[in-house]
Amino acid sequence: MKYLEAINAALEGYIAACDVPKVMREAMAYSVFAGGKRLRPRMCLSAAELAGGSMEDAMPIACALEMIHTYSLIHDDLPCMDDDDFRRGRPSNHKVYGEANALLAGDGLLSLAFETILREGQERLRTAPRYYEAALEVARGAGVSGMVAGQWADLANEENPAADADALAYIHRRKTGALITAAMVSGAVAGNADAKLIDALRCYGEHYGILFQITDDILDVVGDAKTVGKTLGKDAAQNKLTYPALYGLEEARRMAEKEAELAIAALLPFGEKAAWFTELAQAALTRTY
Repeated sequence: MKYLEAINAALEGYIAACDVPKVMREAMAYSVFAGGKRLRPRMCLSAAELAGGSMEDAMPIACALEMIHTYSLIHDDLPCMDDDDFRRGRPSNHKVYGEANALLAGDGLLSLAFETILREGQERLRTAPRYYEAALEVARGAGVSGMVAGQWADLANEENPAADADALAYIHRRKTGALITAAMVSGAVAGNADAKLIDALRCYGEHYGILFQITDDILDVVGDAKTVGKTLGKDAAQNKLTYPALYGLEEARRMAEKEAELAIAALLPFGEKAAWFTELAQAALTRTY
């Protein structure tokens, strides 16, 4: 799989270099190397190269995105959030290391993400002059106007009889879509993309993020727990606002197909150079995990 070995090697290096207690490093690595798809860093690196930039310049940002995503999963599984005992087919971080240590492992990954970006900055600026602009995209996608706000709204709308389509769109654009969009845009900016390409990749990221979340919601209803790697049926049990709950399964599937079409259309002007992103959107419609 393109980029995967390079991403994993870089992540191993960043985590191994941490001056932290041994068990804390183990807890961080436990979730980072639990078999994730590395979707966000791969999107970042692909966007950078599509823009004419280099994988090397975008790699610290790509790894930071994976650290942020992993911290969010650790926290999401905690009893005070979604209270899930399994993630990626293994016991959740807090089931292995305890709730307090899992919380700190997530905090550690979030902090390490931005430490990594900042530490690499001066060297990367020589060939990627907009490197810190790219880092800002990551901060926005991860933070109070992005993923964190989406998680807040997700919890706030559990068992909310007034929750509607606008609330659902708000949650998923931020909880899932914001970091995916940030991956696309930060990679493009690191690659010094022009405004036309950045706008196209932002559009793709926004639609792909919704597509990914709709299919995630569908898998919670019809997926196989062993394949998905986490407890299924929890959305309904917790009365979460999801696409199947609001629209029904068939309409949710139709909406996913529409989001895939819109994502692919955003990159049509770039032809074969954007083929990987086209394939990614098509694959999301039939994903099983």
